[in-house]
Amino acid sequence: MYRVMLVEDDARLAELVTEYLSGYEFAVDLVSRGDQALERFKALLPDVVVLDLMLPGLDGMVVCRQIRELSEVPILILTAREDSYDEVSGLEQGADDFVNKPVQPRVLLARLRALMRRTAQAKGGVDARVLQFGALRIVTTDRSVVWRGEPCVLSNTEYKLLLVLAEAAGRVLSRDALLKKMRGIEFDGLDRSIDNCISKLRRKFEDADSEKIKTVWGEGYLFSPSAWN
Repeated sequence: MYRVMLVEDDARLAELVTEYLSGYEFAVDLVSRGDQALERFKALLPDVVVLDLMLPGLDGMVVCRQIRELSEVPILILTAREDSYDEVSGLEQGADDFVNKPVQPRVLLARLRALMRRTAQAKGGVDARVLQFGALRIVTTDRSVVWRGEPCVLSNTEYKLLLVLAEAAGRVLSRDALLKKMRGIEFDGLDRSIDNCISKLRRKFEDADSEKIKTVWGEGYLFSPSAWN
């Protein structure tokens, strides 16, 4: 599951893209103003940015430059212009790819997949992300977890479950979805391994009230991104 930060002020287009990408391997976080994009980027630490150019508050080219100065994250620009001006300017500001408006969601999906493949190949196939939620920090390169400034020792299963939940922060994941992502098997209605592992994570992260990892009765579990303070 890849996290996409979509910077787009067209509500209808944003809804269409979000709904479509969410049906695949992308979780989408929407930002509707250019002057809010950089701070949201720092908070979300997305795997890829999809950036419109004509934005309220701050021009998309400026946003692209700001993000590139901070990170090597892949940036895909949405442009309404058919000439090469935006593409040349975007490349100079650090963009990696372009898609012309009106956007065809399946085309955007294909370009994002290709962009993520190129990024993985450039890294030698190494997953090199940092997920930060308040006092929780997950570093995928060495599978380390830091909680309130101190290393947190997790079993392999606990780490995998925490990572899957964190990657889908703000969304409910069923036991079936969690088991498929972690072990490639379906939930048989009896397996309690997920519930037991959730209990262990709650103890380690002082979550007695189940505010950090919430139980959504009849649906599954939800990682609350704002509760990790």
